[in-house]
Amino acid sequence: MPQSLRARITAAAALIVGVVMVLMSIAFAAVLSAEVRDATMRAAETRAQEIALRVDEFGADAVGDLDDDIAQVVDASGRVAAASDDADAGPLPSDRGGEIVSYDGERVLVVTQDLDDDGRGQDDDDDDDGPSREGVIVLAVPVEDDDATLATTGWLLAASSLLVFVVVAGVTWWVVGRALRPVERIRREVDDITADRLDRRVAEPASGDEIAALATTMNRMLERLDASATAQRRFVSDASHELRSPLATMRQHAELARAHPDATTLDDLADVVSDEGLRMQDLVDSLLVLTRLDETALQRRGTVDLDDLALAEASRLRAAGVAVDATKVGAAQVAGDERLLGRVVRNLADNAARHAASRVAFGVRVDGAQAVLTVDDDGTGVPEAERERVFERFVRLDEGRARDAGGSGLGLAIVAGVVRASGGTVAVTDSPLGGARFEVRLPAASD
Repeated sequence: MPQSLRARITAAAALIVGVVMVLMSIAFAAVLSAEVRDATMRAAETRAQEIALRVDEFGADAVGDLDDDIAQVVDASGRVAAASDDADAGPLPSDRGGEIVSYDGERVLVVTQDLDDDGRGQDDDDDDDGPSREGVIVLAVPVEDDDATLATTGWLLAASSLLVFVVVAGVTWWVVGRALRPVERIRREVDDITADRLDRRVAEPASGDEIAALATTMNRMLERLDASATAQRRFVSDASHELRSPLATMRQHAELARAHPDATTLDDLADVVSDEGLRMQDLVDSLLVLTRLDETALQRRGTVDLDDLALAEASRLRAAGVAVDATKVGAAQVAGDERLLGRVVRNLADNAARHAASRVAFGVRVDGAQAVLTVDDDGTGVPEAERERVFERFVRLDEGRARDAGGSGLGLAIVAGVVRASGGTVAVTDSPLGGARFEVRLPAASD
């Protein structure tokens, strides 16, 4: 079962702190135990030296006068020569000095101290391999207080570690929950947004942190989805409307020919079907081009002579009876799809011929790292307020709304799409001829 991010972060933080606390507690307990044992050992050795000095001064019977010490005098033969009142439970292990043993039912630390004749409790014999000729003092120091201290310290460390573990887990759970609360709110709001409610937006926190950035990014995504859905609905609606017109025309002429055979001829009906079929074909082809441009960038790229495309369109318009000026067409090469770039130039040429009063002009030049194509006409121009909108799909200005003159409204949209996919820009300005100038800027082909 998947866990929430809040639970995973809390578990990870608590586990890390728990492991650190356990390791630190073990290290602290080990250091404290060593220090306590060392302090007890030093104190026992000091006390053993004091008892040895007393025995050297007053004799072995001085050990019997000790009340609170567990001490024995062991001679060179290993026999207990004298013992304190608390050391009457048997001989102490003189061969286990520095170790903790059990004596009379309790744990004791055993230390030994050699006896000598100089009265200082120090061994003047050069042989350190065994007890001195005078014997040794064997002292046992109870360590139950040390054990109790270490046990209490261990319990305190365990309790503090558990407390820190619980506190860290609780604080992490609260902090992470508080930090993720805006994310959960954003998730619920986005989950409620459906395809027909893309106009909704999530609330953006004023914190200025990553959560606020997430909300801002989410709103931008919703804006793009909303714009895309709106454009798609408009596109489907406009496409349906444009396709309905040629179909309706063909149906009307077919019904007329059936109802009144004498009112039309088969040639007239064939001409209508052919013209409207070509119009539909052009519209479908344009829609396919726009769809491919929406889905992917240009796939076929090569070096294209932009001037050759412009001169070819100038010749085509002249053959159709349009006055064309191509004197400003210079050599320029660009990188792109020759077929689609040719369609760009043709669409601009047809648009200029459609709106020109008497003359169209082409220009091609190189401007730095860009190749510039201009197409001018001497028509009425494009109002400044409409210069961005003319590149939208199915947009036709009032002047060009007639079917015979205005086209489908997709020509300039294709121009904008192909130019954008080729890494260039297109804009409308005022023409020196008095009409509109369409200027296309494309990256020049590298040598």
